[in-house]
Amino acid sequence: MTSALADTLGMVAEAASGASSPWWVIGSAAVVLHGCSLPHVQDVDLLMSAADAEQLLRRVGGRLRPTDTDVRFRSRVFGNWDAPVPVEVFGGFALATPQGWRDVVLSTREPVTIAGRKLFVPSADELVRLLRSFGRAKDLERARILESRR
Repeated sequence: MTSALADTLGMVAEAASGASSPWWVIGSAAVVLHGCSLPHVQDVDLLMSAADAEQLLRRVGGRLRPTDTDVRFRSRVFGNWDAPVPVEVFGGFALATPQGWRDVVLSTREPVTIAGRKLFVPSADELVRLLRSFGRAKDLERARILESRR
């Protein structure tokens, strides 16, 4: 893990610690938090409730972004936060499926401590399922890397 990623994850843990609902780091940063090595983590994806996402973005000086610009993903609240590694905050995240939009609801929440601060990730199995559901080549590769570690 790079020092920039470790610093960013510490900032995320501190900023999200006051959330009223469960939250998770997902995507490539979560794969790294599960102990895998990735060549590059472009951003940290933070999944929260819509209310928590909006409050966090305001508190850290993040920018709210349009939420309906992607045909695969949408959030009730979406924004970016400039940190050593950029943070993308998803509040009320949903995924397009052949049956229509489906809210992303995670059932596992595992703590990981970085620099004395607690973060949460889905279990490795649930993260693999989530990454596969995204269907993008980069997510399928992350799922493969995570599966190969188990």
